Amino acid sequence: MRNKLTMELAVCGLNAAAALGELRPETINRLFLREDRFKQFGAVCRNLAERKRPYKICGDEELERICKSIHHQGVVAMIEEPAVEDVSREDIDLWAEEGKTGLILHSVGNDHNLGAIVRSAAFFDAHFVVISEADEEARLTTGAYRVAEGGMEHVVFRKVRDTAAFLKRLAPQVVTVGAVPRARLRLRDMDAVIREKAAAAGRTRPGIAVVVGNEETGLPRKVEEHCAALIRIPGTGRVESLNVAQAATLFLHELYER
Repeated sequence: MRNKLTMELAVCGLNAAAALGELRPETINRLFLREDRFKQFGAVCRNLAERKRPYKICGDEELERICKSIHHQGVVAMIEEPAVEDVSREDIDLWAEEGKTGLILHSVGNDHNLGAIVRSAAFFDAHFVVISEADEEARLTTGAYRVAEGGMEHVVFRKVRDTAAFLKRLAPQVVTVGAVPRARLRLRDMDAVIREKAAAAGRTRPGIAVVVGNEETGLPRKVEEHCAALIRIPGTGRVESLNVAQAATLFLHELYER
């Protein structure tokens, strides 16, 4: 939930708020919590007091009213509304030089999908998540923070206006793998593909980006055309495809294990 008057965002859920308090306590403007959470967030409250920022002990009804969710788990932190920067040349150079793994999301549907993807990204040590400026639903919202269970504090977010154009720009430095249900290559082929592409570019440890799209429409043809390889997750075919967050998780696990 965004507070339009103060331009703040509510971060609720125990793990999401705890990660925020541990890693970026300076970003918390105000804290609302149940009495039973006070001990766990004592350091955050002291930090707020030192910065002359308020915190308040309150009940479930007030917490729900503040974050517009019953899933607050006894704590709500108010932060400045996150601003996602455009991908820069410096970002691409870093991802390439340090062999970072990340995700490029093209119209993944909604903030809960984004949160679930970010949770997996943090779990499997993905460094960056690139979102499309045209995706009006997959945004850094209260719901995305809660579903990510603290993962938001472990990844770098960037945005692009045109996914296909960005992939073309990325191609000389980062290996891009598109998740496509009808692709010829299977998930188990991904390591060999990455090694081949890296060798051709003269890199031993390349940057890697997995490109995932909408569950119903997948990746547009123009986006597929700018991926270095298209990979599918093999299955029975009894359902059309996996949830986009599940698919992203399988790709990230495969990369983590390589």
